[in-house]
Amino acid sequence: MKEPLNTPWWQPAVEKQPRIYIQKRNNSSIIVLVVVVSLIAGAIGATIGRNTTDNLGANLVQTENVVERAPGSISALAARLIPAVVSISVNGSGGSGTGSGFFLDSDGYILTNNHVVESAAKSGRITVETSDSKKFPAKLIGRDNSYDLAVLKINVQAAPTLQLGNSDQVLVGDAVIAIGSPLGLSGTVTAGIISSKNRAVTTGNGFGESSFINALQTDAAINPGNSGGPLVDLTGAVIGVNSAIATLGVSSQAGSIGLGFAIPINQAKKTAEQLIKTGFSTYPIMGISVDTQFTGTGALISSESAGITPGGPADKAGLRKGDIIISLDGAEIENSDELIVVIRSKNIGDKVKVKFKRNNITREVDVVLAASKK
Repeated sequence: MKEPLNTPWWQPAVEKQPRIYIQKRNNSSIIVLVVVVSLIAGAIGATIGRNTTDNLGANLVQTENVVERAPGSISALAARLIPAVVSISVNGSGGSGTGSGFFLDSDGYILTNNHVVESAAKSGRITVETSDSKKFPAKLIGRDNSYDLAVLKINVQAAPTLQLGNSDQVLVGDAVIAIGSPLGLSGTVTAGIISSKNRAVTTGNGFGESSFINALQTDAAINPGNSGGPLVDLTGAVIGVNSAIATLGVSSQAGSIGLGFAIPINQAKKTAEQLIKTGFSTYPIMGISVDTQFTGTGALISSESAGITPGGPADKAGLRKGDIIISLDGAEIENSDELIVVIRSKNIGDKVKVKFKRNNITREVDVVLAASKK
């Protein structure tokens, strides 16, 4: 008996639907019809499912693409340099703290900032942690507050070392990376550029005298704990020792604001060599005392008895108490801090040209810088 089929529910309604008769009950025809119904029903169900918040789905696509990294890329440099950078923790009578440092040679000598280790210099414990998480007690070989540098030593063999570059050849705009342990997070790498050179920076942490740095300025993020870590160029050579940051003076802005400062490696190398050899270092002086309360332009030689050291370089050159130094070797001097920074960027024995004012008359003399007393 032939049976009529009702109008399928997915077809649009019509006033008069012709009857369709199946001549033979062929299993393949039934299968085809069932498959078509299933496909259409599945499509409708999928559409309804996607519009229902309780039945969300996603197609996840994974790629096997490989990022090609040049040998001189930041990631390649980081992989090569991080093993030579260490984390430093200090516990002493002056308090506790953390910082960074890096190996100067394979015998375990480490360069860092004086302010990192100063609180434990007289009594305390200094611990160095290497990039492979090994911890070592460190010996303080020597420190120099005037340049904010210190040298430590740990008992290791074949320590990975960093190459030292030439900070005199650095140009504003050169790309750099900073490596260290900000807030104790070891192996942290940040990138930026050299923002300025010969920036007069005065630092101090309350434990001793201030340090005067003729600094490299960078916008690479430097935060508490980065101190003592290396600032390197894109060849991987160290061009500076990260030392200080500028802040807005409020507690909420204690971290990096893009104004970081590093001690030029040329100066750091000279001081480190002296500390390793003798345990102490010296710096160039003019043999004068300046009036830090002077508010005019230039550096005023103090009128006190210690204003001019008898027999010192300034005395021999004819400088007097009350003279106002306005430039040194062509570098304009705005205040006493700038004068100290410029002098300490020179070498002992250098002859420098000093321009000064006396009774509103500008004069010029040559001064041979001497060594500070040990």
